[in-house]
Amino acid sequence: MTTYHLKEEARMSGEGKVVCVTGASGYIASWLVKLLLHRGYTVHATVRNLKDPSKVSHLLELDGAKERLHLFEADLVEENSFDHAINGCEGVFHTASPVDLSPSATKVGVVDTAVKGTLNVLGSCVRTPSLKRVVVTSSTASILFKRDPITPMTVIDETWYTDKEFALEAKQWYVLSKVLAEEAGWKYAEENGIDLVSLHPALVIGPLLQPTLNATSKVIIDLVKEGKDGLPNGIYPVVDVRDVANAHIQAFELPSARGRYCLVAITMHSSQVLKIASRLFPSLPISDKYKDDLPAVATYQVSQEKAKSLGINYTSFDVSLKDTIESLKEKNFLIF
Repeated sequence: MTTYHLKEEARMSGEGKVVCVTGASGYIASWLVKLLLHRGYTVHATVRNLKDPSKVSHLLELDGAKERLHLFEADLVEENSFDHAINGCEGVFHTASPVDLSPSATKVGVVDTAVKGTLNVLGSCVRTPSLKRVVVTSSTASILFKRDPITPMTVIDETWYTDKEFALEAKQWYVLSKVLAEEAGWKYAEENGIDLVSLHPALVIGPLLQPTLNATSKVIIDLVKEGKDGLPNGIYPVVDVRDVANAHIQAFELPSARGRYCLVAITMHSSQVLKIASRLFPSLPISDKYKDDLPAVATYQVSQEKAKSLGINYTSFDVSLKDTIESLKEKNFLIF
């Protein structure tokens, strides 16, 4: 299915090392577990429910899982819930955070859970003498959300911060959760001497390992469906899930890694996404208008300079989109 290949030269970089991945059943986290196992790490993976096959079955099938994957049950809102999983680890990848983009989402359910979860995980880290570094999965949501529109001349970088007041006014709970969880995490880390690095991926696409449909993959499905009749109008900063997983490992392994990292491979208008999709998959139910020459729409740019210091070479958008659509089709989330 996928044209992405694991790098053999990094295969045993984690031999003898134990790390923890929180929220391991998720989209990014599943790929992170896969790549960590490939590199020889022993992985402590937390999920909310060990009895739920949709949370654990795909993880247990990964190469190396039988020998070096250990599953733990943990809940973001339960204090000390992560102690057992993090005990003995030298690295923690905190990916667990609620993602609810529906109109029924609440501040308590999304924002409060994200903040409390981050502090609970970092609390467990403080109680772990073997710990060397924590890598937190944040989002460009904590960077890009501004009251004033971002102009095409703008270059965004790691010094940007989302407008918290605007996110609160707009009731963008996911955005606010990322801002406040990051803010709380940095404060706690500085006060308690934790070496922390935060990663900020954009719209994450690429093949799915987990059996359930994640929010960012659903964006591609919705875009294809909308492209049958109307003209979607949106700008998407995009990155491949495999590059994001690799960036996590680099952020842990490289002693020079510090602070925040934007992870954006390309920024593209929705019409261009559909044009590429229709070229890659002529049978997709996308309007013929996307097959003609479309006017280029100016988009803002996100600096890649700091991400490149992690050794990240982004997967081409064509490959990412092709692998995403093939994976969605294979799992019957997108039928054409």
